[in-house]
Amino acid sequence: MSKSKKSGSIKRVSKSLYEQELERLQAELVSMQQWVIETGARVLVIFEGRDAAGKGGAIKRIVQYLNPRSARVVALPTPSERERGQWYFQRYIEHLPSTGEIVLMDRSWYNRAGVERVMGYCSDEQYHRFLEQVPQVEKMLVDDGIILVKYWFSVSDTIQEERFRSRLEDPMRRWKLSDTDLFSITRWEDYSRAKDDMFAATDQDFSPWWTIESDDKRAARLNSIKHLLDQVPYEHREPEKVTIPDRPVAASYERPPRDESKLVIDHARTLKAKKK
Repeated sequence: MSKSKKSGSIKRVSKSLYEQELERLQAELVSMQQWVIETGARVLVIFEGRDAAGKGGAIKRIVQYLNPRSARVVALPTPSERERGQWYFQRYIEHLPSTGEIVLMDRSWYNRAGVERVMGYCSDEQYHRFLEQVPQVEKMLVDDGIILVKYWFSVSDTIQEERFRSRLEDPMRRWKLSDTDLFSITRWEDYSRAKDDMFAATDQDFSPWWTIESDDKRAARLNSIKHLLDQVPYEHREPEKVTIPDRPVAASYERPPRDESKLVIDHARTLKAKKK
């Protein structure tokens, strides 16, 4: 269980150092993705952890400059009635990476060992069956050549509550605060026990859990990206040289009059006029 910390007592990575190293790491991610595409590798990265632990921010920085045609974020909603009648892993399996793809799961099948267990959304039988089956499923993925990386984002109770309160006052992030999130405050120890039990059953040599301390979001993002790069045995790829051709001189084409187009209102110009 993470110990309480006051945000003011955390020695955070400076913004300038963070931005400089983030740019370097993101450039390496682009190179890594090119290796994945060229070699047909398959990379699956699972992000789990406490609510408000910074998983989403880390994922956003990882995919920011990647080619979306071969890098996907999977964040599944609550299962439908039909999906609840399927084998538990079934709806996740269809989102696994194909050749040359990177898939980042923002929460995953481990929902069953976390929120479903704590909130009583699954039966004891379903829970224990999951703990028995998940190492077998992950072993099959790894044996088939998928590079599987599992991250647990750890945040202290005080920092988590601070982040929850900041979301209340931010209309851009208010949607992130659900009833389930709020329950995680009152059920803190239950979630801690569930995490410990999950680790005991699923922290395998072929698919280990890697813990990211995330009270400092900047440090957590840098640490997770650097570690991910270290887990993929890629070879650095330099971008292919591209020569932009000269634009040919216009011949007989005449553009239709601009006033015949349905132009979007120039809101930006309105703002500039108001500023003056």
